[in-house]
Amino acid sequence: MTIKPLADRILIKMEEAEETTKSGIVLAGSAKEKPQIAQVIAVGPGGVVDGKEVEMYIKTGDRVITSKYSGTEIKLDGEEYTIVRQSDVLAVVE
Repeated sequence: MTIKPLADRILIKMEEAEETTKSGIVLAGSAKEKPQIAQVIAVGPGGVVDGKEVEMYIKTGDRVITSKYSGTEIKLDGEEYTIVRQSDVLAVVE
């Protein structure tokens, strides 16, 4: 099964949270911060959203930083994904 985002939506997969700190301390599950960097899996076509023309500048394969608690989380075939609006993307990681 595949997911195809509509309008200005983007399907992303969050990168794994850090398991250890820079000094080597192993973190418990509850101490890990929610990751903000994600891989773009699929991008919607853009078009007219809320009466305005939206051009998609995010591409499949980009690494992006999103707002911490934005989007809708879904689970498909045992994998967790998030669907966010393009406006929830704060930056592209190069």
